[in-house]
Amino acid sequence: MAISLQPVGSRFDLHRFYAIGHRVYAGDRNHRRTEEDITRLLVERRSVFCRHAAVDSYLLKERRRVVGRCTLIQDQRLPDYAQVAFFEALPGLSGVADAILLKAKASFPGCRRVVVGLNAHLNYGCGFLASAFDQPPLFGLPYNPSYYLDYFGHLPRRTMVSYRFGNQGFYDLRRAVAPDLDLGDVTIRLMDRSQLRREMDIYTYLNNACFQQHPYWSDRTTAEDFELFNPFRFLLKEENLIIAEKQGRPVGFLLWYPDFNELVGPGRPLGVRDVMRYHLRNPIKTVRLTEIAVHPAERGKKIVAGMKMKMIEQVERGGYSFTEGGFIFEENQGSMGATLAYISRALGRELEPHRRYCVFDGELA
Repeated sequence: MAISLQPVGSRFDLHRFYAIGHRVYAGDRNHRRTEEDITRLLVERRSVFCRHAAVDSYLLKERRRVVGRCTLIQDQRLPDYAQVAFFEALPGLSGVADAILLKAKASFPGCRRVVVGLNAHLNYGCGFLASAFDQPPLFGLPYNPSYYLDYFGHLPRRTMVSYRFGNQGFYDLRRAVAPDLDLGDVTIRLMDRSQLRREMDIYTYLNNACFQQHPYWSDRTTAEDFELFNPFRFLLKEENLIIAEKQGRPVGFLLWYPDFNELVGPGRPLGVRDVMRYHLRNPIKTVRLTEIAVHPAERGKKIVAGMKMKMIEQVERGGYSFTEGGFIFEENQGSMGATLAYISRALGRELEPHRRYCVFDGELA
């Protein structure tokens, strides 16, 4: 039966747009709703991001029945790509990809390519889960039913991986390495929450300087990054953003945070009680290493090692047992090699990926 796309044009349509997710994940013990604020910010066009991007949301319909949703995005800062974002759909449908791609081509005739699974920007979310469907997702990383991959399986796939490991080996490594680590005129400090806008200036500046060659990167503004962090400001602590400075000039950063998904149950967003639990008696056992970057002019100067040692110190102080990295594109051999070498050094063994993710990237033809 043919799938059609109906524009979301009313509050009732928005209600149905969000409700399809509840139907997809009904009874799923692993699903979490901790990032719904970000989705709403973009879908309802309240984000600063929408000043330079077309953001159009649709209901997928089979005759009169709503069976799915998606948002089509064309960012002026990533001009070659039409993005298919915030996709959710019921199982057993036919022609889903064809209907979506046809609409994307008609909506954005200047785009040569389509990427399915990029949610407006890498900082908002990227990818479909492609393994470990029997586990709750890490905060900030994708979760979806396995059949989603079948809907877009005819498109070329780009694969990402994440690694998970126990922390004790890294605690031991820090004690062995940190005392002799000479960073010269580079200092490592924690974020100052009382100067959050200034720290976001630094974060945005370094993101734009460091990730120009990363797949799907587009430059950010401080306003966009501040808006992204703002919903979670009561959860962020100063140790979660580590900044490297050379003679007072920022040259690198490391972003990590606890897996806030461990605070909530299935299908539930974060609430005030969760924030209070976290600050009063933190039950979280896993942290996520989200981003680490050094300015291109300063690479190869032990700055990465210095920031990692500072993170490990803070993680051990917090009593966390496990770390899982943010995803790495498999094609990024430099980052993959450095990550695996560091893990092997700490654990004394090689590690296999814990989860796999993917985006679908093809010609918009």
